[in-house]
Amino acid sequence: MPQIRRLPETLINRIAAGEVVERPASALKELVENAIDAGARQIAVSLGEGGLDRIEVTDDGCGMTPADMALALERHATSKLPDEAIEQVATLGFRGEALPSIASVARLTLESRPAVAAQGWRRVVDHGTLVEEGPAALPPGTRVRMEQLFARIPARRKFLRTARSEYAACLDAVRRLAMARPDIGFVLEHDGRRVFQVQAGQGIESRVAQLIARELADNGVVVDVERGAMRLSGVAGLPTYNRGVADHQYLFVNGRPVKDRLLTGAVRGAYADMLARDRHAVLALFLDIPPEEVDVNVHPAKTEVRFRDAAGVRGFLVSALRQSLGTADRRSAQSPDVAAMGRWQVEPLAEPAAIRSIFGGPDWAAPRQDKRLADTAPVWRGADAALALPQGRAEEAAALPQDAQDHPLGIARGQVAGTYIVAEAADGLVIVDQHAAHERIVLERLRAAGAGNAVAASQALLLPDVVELDEVACDRLEEHAERFAALGLEIERFGPAAMLVRAIPAVLKGADPHKLLSDLADDIAAHGDGLLLGEKLDLVLATMACHGSVRAGRQLNVAEMNALLREMERTPRSGQCNHGRPTWVKLSMADVEKLFGRH
Repeated sequence: MPQIRRLPETLINRIAAGEVVERPASALKELVENAIDAGARQIAVSLGEGGLDRIEVTDDGCGMTPADMALALERHATSKLPDEAIEQVATLGFRGEALPSIASVARLTLESRPAVAAQGWRRVVDHGTLVEEGPAALPPGTRVRMEQLFARIPARRKFLRTARSEYAACLDAVRRLAMARPDIGFVLEHDGRRVFQVQAGQGIESRVAQLIARELADNGVVVDVERGAMRLSGVAGLPTYNRGVADHQYLFVNGRPVKDRLLTGAVRGAYADMLARDRHAVLALFLDIPPEEVDVNVHPAKTEVRFRDAAGVRGFLVSALRQSLGTADRRSAQSPDVAAMGRWQVEPLAEPAAIRSIFGGPDWAAPRQDKRLADTAPVWRGADAALALPQGRAEEAAALPQDAQDHPLGIARGQVAGTYIVAEAADGLVIVDQHAAHERIVLERLRAAGAGNAVAASQALLLPDVVELDEVACDRLEEHAERFAALGLEIERFGPAAMLVRAIPAVLKGADPHKLLSDLADDIAAHGDGLLLGEKLDLVLATMACHGSVRAGRQLNVAEMNALLREMERTPRSGQCNHGRPTWVKLSMADVEKLFGRH
């Protein structure tokens, strides 16, 4: 049997470094967290070659004495746990592994000076060996420089990525920490170029918008919701302001940046009926929870956490996000597409694609006219040619009513392409996608009818409809039949491979039972048991709403258009459809005047 032996200290440090120092960004994260925990009000970060060549972090925190510096370079030595109550930890770092681990795999220069000291002190450790120490000239605070990462460990060095990739990871790490602490000023430089600078004392909304995207200030809502001892704050982007990847979602627990599957799943659930499945929300959310309710000691890098009541936290996040987004009922990322506006200015006839591009909808309308013909054709080409031109419908325009200010979506003036309602508001021109808008209205009606387990109004079919599906799909539908009944959809098994539809929700009058049940079965299959019951229900309601909404191409009279506009104004989240696209856009009168050169 092999003899058991104690590992040498140098090997222990390198093993710990393998957990803590995976790449330059992980070392940088530890150094900046130390600066924050030291009470710094200003932190400057300088990188060379994406952190592969050099990382330097300077702060104006409390500083360290020479004795403290020597102790800080020993394993498991920390000032951040005054006692053994690790569940009450309130600092970012607490393991005491970062500095010795970094020093074991790189050349680390540590300089520090307390405010009461006349001069500072410097210690240089090169891959675990103390090579230099002595006085240092620097203002109160600490400066740490890491160089030659993994220079003596080629097996680790070759697994690092390119300087560009490592820089992107470093930028993300600093950005997250700067977002978490708007009371601290941050400066980041890379190869002598200033990447960003944020001032101390900013509000959380302005700090988040400055670090993520400035457009978020106009396309986001402030989140500030409390439930018991939990509080959720931050900024959440409108559903119509989204990205194709989820790398613009920043989540924090008690000020600690985390990448937690429970929290990202809650975000997905909150936006489930407002975003297309391949789109992702843009947000920064800060969850404050009693320390004893969360375990931050799950992972050496402290990027993962574990909640005592995971289901309760998830439910709180979903409801808090939905509540906050509900305050933006009449908002949408509604600035018209720049390219579409440009085409309005340069072409004599607006093409259907110009309107479609504003709403982000599919290219379903009439074929595009040949531009050369449009540019050269005379205005009048005979009766047959005139009938072939795009047709619009409008009624005689009446003056705006006295209560026009109470109608943000305005008064209907007509319909274009059987799909878009044109309305006049007190402050501009409104264009509404009738199918997208009505889809949201139907969804909210279904949701309201199903709230509190109340039975929704249903419409019995004169003759029950038999819908043939494969046996597995029928099994899925039968399993949820009781919940469907509460929503007004009454179904029952009719043999191994068929379902009998006896009634459908009243708001889905005219929907095709065959298509409806087929889509519902597909939704249940796609999401399986991975979602909570309430989230499954939202997906089912969204599918039902799509089947019960006014279709594109349906002709509406002005009274019907106005009824739809008024319903939109009363309906939560009516600024976007169930797939995250805007339901309406508005051109201010100033925008309209610009189109005609009146500005």
